[in-house]
Amino acid sequence: MIKEKKIKKYTVKKPDCVKEETSAYSMVTTSPTKKLDIGFRKICNCQNSHINCMTAKEWLKSQIGVWQFYYEGRDVRDKNLHPATFPISLSKKIIELFTHEGELVLDPFVGSGTTLVAARDLNRNAVGFDLQAQYVDLCQKRLQQSSLFSNAKQLAVLDDARNIPDYLEKASLSLIWTSPPYANLLNRKRKNKSRRDRDNEQLGKVEQYSQDPRDLGIMEIESYTKAMGDIYEQLFPLLKPKAHCVINVPDMWWENKRITIHVSLIEELRTRGYELRNIIIIWDTDKLPAKKWLL
Repeated sequence: MIKEKKIKKYTVKKPDCVKEETSAYSMVTTSPTKKLDIGFRKICNCQNSHINCMTAKEWLKSQIGVWQFYYEGRDVRDKNLHPATFPISLSKKIIELFTHEGELVLDPFVGSGTTLVAARDLNRNAVGFDLQAQYVDLCQKRLQQSSLFSNAKQLAVLDDARNIPDYLEKASLSLIWTSPPYANLLNRKRKNKSRRDRDNEQLGKVEQYSQDPRDLGIMEIESYTKAMGDIYEQLFPLLKPKAHCVINVPDMWWENKRITIHVSLIEELRTRGYELRNIIIIWDTDKLPAKKWLL
C-alpha cells in the first residue's frame, strides 16, 4: 500500500529512557520523553525522483507477480525460537524496492528481527517493536552476529506497537514492512495440514507468541482487523510523502471456513487513509500449499 500526504519534516532527537546495549540495539522499558536518535535521510547519490537504489534492469525483474524465496544459514528456522518467521531474502527484496540507503524502515511487529538484519545488510536504518522480551533479545543476538559494515543503525525496542508514535517523528519513515500476528491463526493446536512432514514436533502444539491481552495473535478476525487499523492509523503521519507500507500475511481456515485476512486488512486500511497499489503472491517452497500475500 502507498500513502500520499504532504507533511513537514522534523529533526530526530534521542529519548532519555533508551538504554543502548550495543551500537545497534536498544531496549525501552518506559515511554520515551524524546524521540529515537536514528537517521532517516537517504545517503546515496540516486536521483530524488527514484524510489530506490535499483537499476532499471533490477526494477523490471522485481515486477513479477509471484515471488519465490529460499532460506540461508542466518535465517531462523527453529519454531521454538519463534513460531512464524520469513527469510532474510524476502525482507531484503522489500527494503530494496521501496527505500534508499540511509532511509528509515519500521517493523511494528519485529519478532525474530529479520527486518533489522536485512536492513543492516542494505545499509538502511531500521527500528522494530515487540511485546516480548525474548524476541527483542533474539533480535540483539542476530544483530551481534552480523559482521557486515554499515553506516546505518538498527534498533529493537521492547514496547507495544500502539506506542510507536511516542518514539518517531512525523514524516520520517520511508517504509513500514512487517509480517504481523495473523489474528488467532496460531492460537490453536497445530494439525500440520500445510506441511510435507505432518508428523513432527509441531503436531498438536499451540505455537502462539504469547497470551498477553495486548497480543493481536489471540484476537478473532473482527477484533484483530480493528486493532490493526487503529495501529496503522497512528503510523500514517509518520510516513514521508509517497512512502510505502507492505504487509506479509496469509489467509487461513477456521472451523471449515476460509478466512481471507488479506481482504480484511485491505478494506480496513483503506478506511484509515491507505491506498492499495499491489498484491504479490509469495511462493514458499518449504510449505504446501505454498501461498502468502504481500499487500
